[in-house]
Amino acid sequence: MEAPCFVNRITGYLSLEINFDLYYHFNSNSCKIILKSILPNTSTAIEMVSYYIFKKNFLKPGIGCRRFLSALILAISVGYSDLLSAELQPIPEVIQSTYDFPEIAATSWILADYQTGWILGGKNIDDRIEPASLTKLMTSYLIFDALKAGRLNEQDMVFISNEAYKAIGSRMYIEENSQVSVMDLLRGLVIQSGNDAAIALAEHYGGTEDSFAKIMNRKASELGMANTRFTNSSGLPDPGHYSTLRDMTLLSIELIRNFPDYFKLYSELEYTYNKITQQNRNMLLTRDSSVDGLKTGYTRKAGYCLIATANRGGFRLVAGVLGAKSKLNRADQVHALIRYGYSAYESIDVLEKDTHVMTIPMLMGEENEATVGVTEVIRLVYPKATRDRLSASFDLPGYVDAPLVNGQQVGFIQVKYDDLPVLRSSLHVIGDYSEGPWYKRIFDKTKRKIEGWFGSSTTENRVE
Repeated sequence: MEAPCFVNRITGYLSLEINFDLYYHFNSNSCKIILKSILPNTSTAIEMVSYYIFKKNFLKPGIGCRRFLSALILAISVGYSDLLSAELQPIPEVIQSTYDFPEIAATSWILADYQTGWILGGKNIDDRIEPASLTKLMTSYLIFDALKAGRLNEQDMVFISNEAYKAIGSRMYIEENSQVSVMDLLRGLVIQSGNDAAIALAEHYGGTEDSFAKIMNRKASELGMANTRFTNSSGLPDPGHYSTLRDMTLLSIELIRNFPDYFKLYSELEYTYNKITQQNRNMLLTRDSSVDGLKTGYTRKAGYCLIATANRGGFRLVAGVLGAKSKLNRADQVHALIRYGYSAYESIDVLEKDTHVMTIPMLMGEENEATVGVTEVIRLVYPKATRDRLSASFDLPGYVDAPLVNGQQVGFIQVKYDDLPVLRSSLHVIGDYSEGPWYKRIFDKTKRKIEGWFGSSTTENRVE
């Protein structure tokens, strides 16, 4: 996924280079100040890129801005790709199934492939809607994130305010002025869809629900939810509280990807609190064993809503409807989409995680070759029974120069369907490679200059 906005932001700092060189010598703290302006407002991004710049020896503390910017660009190429949010795009037309979708009785609907982020089909997915209790996907996302980062603990006790206690709509029935653990509130939020649980968690994390809503909006922006704005944590109707089915599907995919352990809460069938047992409102959990989440919602204006996900042998789909006529109808419509997806498409692991693809010549290093591969699984969805129409090619330089660090991008793999490109993914160096001795570097420089005189090719395309 490309990030041209970062190039523009980095370039903007070049005009400040003289001032920075006059007044600054960079260290890890000043690095983070600049990163906060260049990267999204997320501590994870700042810490990761800072780690690659300093801990990976891309840049030694105490040198000027030009070196900093060069190191930053290199660090982003290595470390930032994993931080970019998924982006939902239509499946390439050439690889789209020719089978017709079923008729879906809902205002909006979507079917997406989890791994590629491809939208397999949809209707009115960018229409502004009232998200109802789908809002709680973001509330749980933020709490999961805080737990993962250590800012919250599962057993932290949360004070229940009058505002949380008197919440209208669906509730988990917590008592005013009581103390309830974060984990109990999460189950009340996820399984019972408790508005009281949402408010209690929002107040505990953000101080007030209004402050928490600002955090929700900041995270929505970071994830690329361009048409979403939150004013509360529960999804109760408000004129300024809106989203789209595309944005909510994107949020669902990011939640599954980033919090696989906490995501399992969405598959729990019931929860008992205060001697009251409530069932999970997602009917598909008991209808289809491959369904393992996510969330239902309802308001009078939004109608009955459901975003669900299913996983069959590593092939995960995300389907959703808004504006269905009843609880049963929303389950039926989403189930129809899921069944269609698995009947029309299948998936293949083009390359498994941490696969070593090949070695390529390396100059300027202690060794003469570097191993290249993938750090994450590359999975592709395609129409059933058409696997023989898939092919792949590797786009790599004729050689690379040391030093190289583990995970550094050096090329691409391109997957084709009927010889037309449909998916492009990065190839990375496997392992660290240090510079060779001075005489080896001189020899390699001379060798490269001689090859240039005779017009030797510097790139090659390797096909598999």
